[in-house]
Amino acid sequence: YEVSRCLAACDGAVLVVDASQGVEAQTLANVYQALDNDLEILPVLNKVDLPAADADRVKQQIEDVIGLDASDAIPISAKTGINVDAVLEAIVERLPPPQGDASKPLKALLIDSWYDAYLGVVVLVRVLDGSLRKGQKIKLMSTDANYQVDRVGVFRPKQEMMDALGPGEVGFFTASIKEVADTRVGDTVTDERKPTSQALPDCILELF
Repeated sequence: YEVSRCLAACDGAVLVVDASQGVEAQTLANVYQALDNDLEILPVLNKVDLPAADADRVKQQIEDVIGLDASDAIPISAKTGINVDAVLEAIVERLPPPQGDASKPLKALLIDSWYDAYLGVVVLVRVLDGSLRKGQKIKLMSTDANYQVDRVGVFRPKQEMMDALGPGEVGFFTASIKEVADTRVGDTVTDERKPTSQALPDCILELF
């Protein structure tokens, strides 16, 4: 559930495989979900500092079992810091940048929501088109419920307030929503006055 929800908001994913243990069952389940979401996959081999590490064997296993080209898989050690900078560089160079048009009406994917005793319901979204701003009147398209945005922000990792979120950005908003049940994971958030012409596919709602 958690993995599916996150992958629906991503353009790419880093596949981290233990260089000593190889591809495991949980690895397969998660990477297949990423492939089903058409994500670009960046293979990374972790724990290459261990005596039992066998990077060549695990690269071949990734290709044989998953079907991904692992020739450019990056060998790293998160423990010692070996090649961690290469992973960050590869994320920038090899994973696709977010797509979206800031001039279009707001279209955002509702990823998650939770209740805060001080803020009410906090809604986590990924903006696909347009922008989400403080004071903006929005609509949740699955219920036609309208709200006015009180706060907009991001987690870095602490909560940080922003003036707006644009295409490709993941952040949160509050809008005096009383119940978590009033928000639906996978819903489309849009502008009340100038709504997007097409909601996100129903299959995203069913994914969760």
